[in-house]
Amino acid sequence: MIEPTHSNTIVGWREWVALPCIGVPWIKAKIDSGAQSSALHADHIEEFVGADGNEWVRFQVKPWQNSDADAAVVECAVHDRRAVRSSSGHSEDRIVVLIDVELGGHTVAAETTLTNRDEMGFRMLVGREALSQGFLVDSAKSFLGGRAPRDVRRRNQGRA
Repeated sequence: MIEPTHSNTIVGWREWVALPCIGVPWIKAKIDSGAQSSALHADHIEEFVGADGNEWVRFQVKPWQNSDADAAVVECAVHDRRAVRSSSGHSEDRIVVLIDVELGGHTVAAETTLTNRDEMGFRMLVGREALSQGFLVDSAKSFLGGRAPRDVRRRNQGRA
C-alpha cells in the first residue's frame, strides 16, 4: 500500500463534493482515476460571446438524479474543447470549463467537461487531472471525506 504524504488526502471511490464557484453545495461524484478530466452533468448548454469578447457557456446543473430540485444556471468561460472517448468507445466533442471542486477538505481547480449524464449513476466524475493535485484513491472505501447531511442525501434519492 502507498502511504499518504503530508500533501496527499485519501478519498474513496465515491465522494460527496462541492462546487462552490457555481453554486452547487453538494453533488455525489464518482472518483475515476481512469478518466483524464472530470465530467459534470449539464443540460441546456448554450455557447455565447461574453462582454470580454471571449467564448462563454451557459448551462444548467441538476445535482440530483431524476429531479430538477436545486438546479443551478451557470455561466463560465470556455477553457478548452476536446474529444472525449467514453468507456464504451464512443467519442464526443465536449466543452471544457475550469471549476473549483471541494473534495476531502481541499479545493482544487478541475478541468471539467460538460455532458449529459442522465443515464449514468453519478452526476459528476472526478478524473486524474484533479486527483493528481494531492489525492490518493482507496478503491475499497466510500465517502472518506464525509457524508452530506441527511436531508441532502434524501433529496439525492428523490425522497425530499
